[in-house]
Amino acid sequence: MNLTIQKNKWQLILLIAFVSIAIPMVIVAFEIITTEQESVVFLQDYPSAISILILSYYGLLLTLGITWLVKQLLSFARLRNETIKNELQHLQSQVNPHFFFNVLNNLYGIVDKDAKKAQQVILKLSEMMRYSIYDGQKETTTIAEEVTYLKNYVDLHKMRYHKKIDISFDINIDDEQKEVMPLMFIILLENAFKHGVEHLRTNAYIHIQLSSEKDSLVFKVENNFDKEEVKESKGVGLANLRRRLELVYPKKHILSTTQTNDIYKAQLTLN
Repeated sequence: MNLTIQKNKWQLILLIAFVSIAIPMVIVAFEIITTEQESVVFLQDYPSAISILILSYYGLLLTLGITWLVKQLLSFARLRNETIKNELQHLQSQVNPHFFFNVLNNLYGIVDKDAKKAQQVILKLSEMMRYSIYDGQKETTTIAEEVTYLKNYVDLHKMRYHKKIDISFDINIDDEQKEVMPLMFIILLENAFKHGVEHLRTNAYIHIQLSSEKDSLVFKVENNFDKEEVKESKGVGLANLRRRLELVYPKKHILSTTQTNDIYKAQLTLN
């Protein structure tokens, strides 16, 4: 049924195009033949009614053509927005799943040993999962909510490890209600734990800074790591983040990473 309708639609368009081209050609040919002139003025000496009718036809045709073109452009824009939205949701759904599994495994081990600590882990884990599932699927969230999510993440890691870690989180934000893309900073922080703290037995540290200056927002993470444990990898998390930034903040962000000896630094600047 749809194929038949589509076929009839294109047949109608071809007929209109043929008639639109044929009308001026027939009129001009008729004028040249009957007047025996080498050139003629279109619709010259024709009754006003016929001239108005023909011009009205082309005016209507032009209006319909412009309307169709606008609809096609709007449809294309909607399709592109939907495609970007679906891609963003897919990318955001990939953030942190293995972290939650790791915490659940640790939780299983401390339930019998420390019930109070287990309760704290469950509470923070539930807050993080709620944020990831619901707020994380939104287009924007507040800086304050992102900060709370990051702090919960840090607290859960402190509960996981049985070693001393030097962790600092300095915040200097003029307006914590500013809107940003959700789950944006967590990948840089996650990498600091995954590739740094995870492999260090002693003297592990992570220094985090979040600040705003005029129209820019800067997030910095610095951590040390064991050079012998470093493995070459393309980093799916960073690739994920770079793609999300390209979609949401095109030409309005700078993501840089530097590595000096056993120190790794990552910085994200949003303009």
